[in-house]
Amino acid sequence: MPTRTQHPQLSTTPRHDTSAAPTALPRIDAPGEIAPKDARKLAVLFFDQLQVLEEGTHAYQYARNTLIEMNLSLVHFAAKRFRNRGSGEMEDIIQVGTIGLIKAIDRFELSREVEFTSFAIPYIVGEIKRFFRDSTWAVHVPRRLQELRVTLAKTREALSTRLDREPTVAELAHHLELTEEEVIEGLIAANGYTAGSLDLPIGADQNSAETVTYGDIKGDVDPAMELVEDLHTLAPLLERLDEREREIVAMRFGREMTQAQIGEHLGISQMHVSRLLSRLLTKLRKDMLTEK
Repeated sequence: MPTRTQHPQLSTTPRHDTSAAPTALPRIDAPGEIAPKDARKLAVLFFDQLQVLEEGTHAYQYARNTLIEMNLSLVHFAAKRFRNRGSGEMEDIIQVGTIGLIKAIDRFELSREVEFTSFAIPYIVGEIKRFFRDSTWAVHVPRRLQELRVTLAKTREALSTRLDREPTVAELAHHLELTEEEVIEGLIAANGYTAGSLDLPIGADQNSAETVTYGDIKGDVDPAMELVEDLHTLAPLLERLDEREREIVAMRFGREMTQAQIGEHLGISQMHVSRLLSRLLTKLRKDMLTEK
């Protein structure tokens, strides 16, 4: 009778394909429910066997799939830093993060003498960042225009095939039951999906030793850009404040009221207002540094 482990989800019953593995791995019925501490210990055993099992065998697939499921918590942990991207994208974030986890599992070796968690997180985060780099908009546009871009792209392709030419704005509008103004707005917004490189050469003279790029002639560093980025980061943080805290911030920085005026309005002392503002600003600064 095989000896059972103390963990309720583990069993030392050997697998059917034991010929490929020098050491029988424990059967784990619910790998995703294994506590992180237990998962770290078991991972060492599974990685050790993964290196000697023949790729493509049932035993190999079991070991690899179990490692993936046991470590999915790492994907969810890494995905938390991207939670403000929008709930609609979280499912995609988890999917691409899982791809990073799989890459880490396939490339990890125990001889590295490093915890798998430390090895895997950069792979997971890197895959998520690559997803945003390759699939998100270069500039921010309203959600309805993002959706309209996809609809317009599909409609243009369908009508181009049917008409054997590019459809006009009027034809797109008629097909989608939109106004021409709405179609034009969508087409213009679609230009914000990707951004051209400032290093792209323009009007290059084949006989000239110098190449002129867009960066040479287009604009300069905008001193207000950091302010825009700060305000964009600050907006969701203000939403997290309670009603009274938002009112104090609005009175001080929106209406430019003095601390004494704010205290009179709220029925509290100026010193109390000063302490509240100091605490609020410290909290917002800390949260902004975390979000950036």
